[in-house]
Parts: sequence; structure tokens; C-alpha cells
Amino acid sequence: MQRLLVALLAAFDAAIAAAVGLAALLAPLTLLWTLAFGAAAEWGALWPLTGTLWQFGHGAPVDVTLPVELVTAAGVAPDAAAFTLSVTPLAFLLFTLLFAARSGARAARAGAWLVGVGGGTAAFSALATGVALTARFAEARTSLAMAIVLPTAVYLVGALGGALRVAWEDGDGGVVDRLHDLVDSWGDWGPVLASAVRGAAVAVVSVMGMSAIAVTLMVFLRGGEVVALFEATRIDVLGGVMLTLAQLAYLPTVLVWTASWLAGPGFAIGAGTSVSPAATHLGVLPGLPVLGLVPENSSMWMLVVVLLPVAAGAFAGWVVRSRLVWESTPLGAAPRAVIATGIGVLTAAVAAIAALLAGGSMGPGRLAEAGPAVLPFALVLGGEVLLGAAILLLSPRNRDELAEERTDRWIAEMTASDPDL
Repeated sequence: MQRLLVALLAAFDAAIAAAVGLAALLAPLTLLWTLAFGAAAEWGALWPLTGTLWQFGHGAPVDVTLPVELVTAAGVAPDAAAFTLSVTPLAFLLFTLLFAARSGARAARAGAWLVGVGGGTAAFSALATGVALTARFAEARTSLAMAIVLPTAVYLVGALGGALRVAWEDGDGGVVDRLHDLVDSWGDWGPVLASAVRGAAVAVVSVMGMSAIAVTLMVFLRGGEVVALFEATRIDVLGGVMLTLAQLAYLPTVLVWTASWLAGPGFAIGAGTSVSPAATHLGVLPGLPVLGLVPENSSMWMLVVVLLPVAAGAFAGWVVRSRLVWESTPLGAAPRAVIATGIGVLTAAVAAIAALLAGGSMGPGRLAEAGPAVLPFALVLGGEVLLGAAILLLSPRNRDELAEERTDRWIAEMTASDPDL
């Protein structure tokens, strides 16, 4: 009965996650539809547009084909009438990921994480399939397979990650406990896996925090350019609100672009362009207000910002090292080197996935190339984090660590020699 209840609650969580994401799109679109077209509007297109944008928010590329009448009226070149959008507004994906992680963690605390993850993912997959089959939009199409698989994969990764974290720390009385016992039997190598994952999480969160601070700083420095671009759009209050909401959905995407800039490789806003600390080469940019935050020029002195990801890696190394000392598990140089390497590799993997989702095409023509390049961003960020983590993890142990280790060893020896202690 308990497993059935966990599965039902997990399915309910999945339904809420999908419903909230769809409602976040449907509510403002309904308001826009009503005020722009009136009560006589063609409401049949509202749901397909909502579902397509929801799929797009989970990483599914959208193939856009502008109607001939619109192309003719707007004077758009015929070769620009069809293009692909693949730069994902990551706010929707991030919401689903975090909500799924919360559901998976709750299922693990209930002692049935496998059932919870399976039930929630199955329910979310069914809902994603329903959306994909009913929300078909002629002018903006997504691949049916991608529209089902990608949202489901996002939910599965989140639920599985949240469940395994709790099960690893608290135990599950099953396969995770057996795996935990196996890892513990490795001796000094036992804490390596968990420490690498913990350090990578700290490094990724630190880099994203630094990116958020950098974006906030640019808002203060270049807020005038953003306002000027808003005014140049010549839209009314409703249009301004909708444009602002759309840009907020892209805020996590902007943070990924900023992280690539801090790491050094930078990002592109069109074919043949580059924005990095070393140099900025831009052509004519789209009139999107958020692009007013892009610096117009760079300097070699700006390369000092690459020390920030190194600092994030050093902070991750310090957190891991402090945890090992607190748990009285001081490790030799080889396990600590592997932990540092694991932190760098896992950070690079996360960076590669983020760059893959945050980059791609954002329009026709030269705008078919935008965002950070996957391989340079992943390799450089992973290397910088690895360097910082290695500095902290491989540095000689200080006197406090050695004294604490000697104390722990003395207590263990005394306890072994005198069981009454």
C-alpha cells in the first residue's frame, strides 16, 4: 500500500509540474490574445502555441515557417521566412528539473524512491505525449519524438538525482545501500565518488552565482542601452510586459552565456561574431533589449576574470577538504588528486550540456549561430575548476588537520585497547 501511495503522490507531483509550466505560458498568452484580438479572436491557435513553447522550453528545437502574407507585408526576404529556434529559454527546464528533484527526494524519504521516480516519470511522459499530440502548430513545429523525449528526460534526471542524493545519505535498505557498502569497502578510495559529486555541485553553483553577479553589474553599467532598446521597439505597455516576461524566461540562458564569458571562450550572437574578455567582434545585433547588456569592447586586462572559475574550483576543493577533515577521513595524495579530477570532469560535463541547450539558432541567416561553443566552454571551464580544486585539495595539510588526525588516531587506539572507554 505504501508503494502505491508513493507512486500516486509522485504522479500527482509530475502533473503539478507540467500544469504549472503550461499555466505560466497560457495565462499571459490568454491575456495578450484577449487584449490584442478581442472576444472574436481565433482561440484554436492558443493551445498549440502554448504547448509548442512549453516543448521549446524543455530543449525541443522549433522550426518556424512564416506565412506568405506576413513575409510579403513585412518585406522579409523569402530565404528568411523559414528558420529554426534552438536557443532554449532555460527557466522552464530548470523549474521542471528542480520540481522533479524535490519529488524524487520525497519518494526516497518515504522509502520507495524507485517506485516514486518511475511513477512520476511515467506520469510526466504521458502528459508530455498528450501535449505533443494535441499542440501541433503549423507555423512553428517541433519534432514529435523530441517533444516527448526531452521533457521526459528532464523530469527523469531531476527525480533520479533528488532521490539518489537522499538515498545515498540516509540509506534505502536496498540497492543504494549495497552500492554504498561496496564503495565503503574501497578504503581510502571510498569517499572519492561522493566528494567529487559534491565538489562539482559546489563549483557549478559558484560559477552560476558569479555569473548572476556579473549580469547584475552589467544592468547597472549598461541599463541605459537596455532602456533605449525598449523604447526603440515602440510597443505598448502590454507588449513591454510580454517582452519582459520572455526575457526573464531566458535569464538562466543568459547566465550560461555569461559563465562562458567569465571562463574565457565567450559566446557568439551570429555567424562570425565573438564576445569574450579578450576581444569583442560584433555585427548588427537584433533589437532585443537584453542584448544591450553585451559589452561593446573588450581588453586584454579583462582576462583577469578567468580567475573567477579558478576561485570557484578552489572553493569547491575547500568545501570537500573541510568535509573530509570533519568526517575524520584524511586521504592520501592519490585519492585527493582523483577527487580534483572528478570535480573538473563533472563540471565540464554540466557545462557541455548547458552550452548545448543555451546555444544554437536564434533566427534566420547569420543568427543561426548563437551562444557558447560546446567543446571550448566545457574544456576551459572544467580545466579552470580542476586547477582551483587541485590547489586546495593537494596542498600540504596544515597543523590543525594533522593534530586532529593524530587525536582521532589516539582515540581509536585507546578505544580498541580499553573497550570500557
